[in-house]
Amino acid sequence: MAINYCVECGHPMETRVMDGVERRACSSEACNYVHWGSYSIGVGALVMRDDRVLLVRRAQEPGKGNWTNPGGYIEQLEPIEETVVREVQEETGVEARVVSIVALRDLPRAAVHNVYIAYEMEYIGGEPIPDGVEVDAAGFFTLEELKSMQVAGFTQWLLDVAVRNPEGAGLHKDVTPAANGYFRT
Repeated sequence: MAINYCVECGHPMETRVMDGVERRACSSEACNYVHWGSYSIGVGALVMRDDRVLLVRRAQEPGKGNWTNPGGYIEQLEPIEETVVREVQEETGVEARVVSIVALRDLPRAAVHNVYIAYEMEYIGGEPIPDGVEVDAAGFFTLEELKSMQVAGFTQWLLDVAVRNPEGAGLHKDVTPAANGYFRT
């Protein structure tokens, strides 16, 4: 998507080469605005209670009907760790706190560069209740129960690196993200 007008002052944008890359920049000499790109930063939570993981069933596309870990997108002025706490609370009513980052997905695309950060979270309290908008079901499930559920591929991958194979502790990168973005099948 071409950026035609400056979001700071409204003047027309022009293409300039900066650091060897073509970028859209404001044509006004009084304005220094440069459009560096379009980015989307998402977060996801792996909340465990005893030996059960908190999952939600998506009520909207993408991935409608799939069970996933709770998550969402950051707000402009919101610290990322606050985002994941808020998203878990909004989607499920469960309170949790951040323990560590367990995985990262980097998905550069022409329209938007998507970065997804998955957090291990400690359960604090509350019973899962779906928000009825983004998710239509929520609960804590054993890994055995997940075998008969329609769990999104990316969520399966997160569970593999963070729960099923904990001896490989440390930050993990999703090296085969889905072309469509949010879910890998």
